[in-house]
Amino acid sequence: MAMLKVENLSIKYGSIEAVKNVSFEVNEGEVVTLIGANGAGKTSILRTISGLVRPTEGTISYLGNDIHKTPARKIVAEGLAQVPEGRHVFAGLTVMENLEMGAFLHTNKEENAALLKKVFQRFPRLEERKNQDAATLSGGEQQMLAMGRALMSRPKLLLLDEPSMGLAPIFIQEIFDVIEDIKAQGTTVLLIEQNANKALSIADRGYVLETGKVVLSGTGEELLASDEVRKAYLGG
Repeated sequence: MAMLKVENLSIKYGSIEAVKNVSFEVNEGEVVTLIGANGAGKTSILRTISGLVRPTEGTISYLGNDIHKTPARKIVAEGLAQVPEGRHVFAGLTVMENLEMGAFLHTNKEENAALLKKVFQRFPRLEERKNQDAATLSGGEQQMLAMGRALMSRPKLLLLDEPSMGLAPIFIQEIFDVIEDIKAQGTTVLLIEQNANKALSIADRGYVLETGKVVLSGTGEELLASDEVRKAYLGG
């Protein structure tokens, strides 16, 4: 059974149709990527899955339950976490406090401490800077913090929106290594990414979006080898 199933999803903002009749699914244990240019509707889809935007039409089911009318807080409690585009760390709070915010629904202190240890193993830089204000971190470090905070919520499904945007190449590689590591630990990932080459190289499957519609789908390998994808997204 698909962990996440999106069927005939349409999203309108006023008279503008951002997403038109999109269907896709994510199976447990997969990394699935949605790729496409800016304005293709990728972020709108993610915001709808996590309960921040209501769809105009269509259904979204997660773990067999319809969630397109469920409040965002309840969706998080069911094990779905989103790392939004642009990093969004809590300025004025330390790195440590930001990570603790990720675990706000979980009250078992021992489990939280064990999870924190895991996050610090994965992102040693965060441990070095744990008492610093999150706003003083570099862009790459803030992205790591946003991902670490999401992992503190023990997600079954992690939604990542453009995690490599605006980062230096060294950080981009690190972020994609972490996504592979997260998958190896058993978390399912839905990845939205403009860096199609990187995204498809780690994805089990991918969907190509253009102006709000799915125009191609296949395994990561198939899409990487596709002439259409190469010309449009991989620089020929």
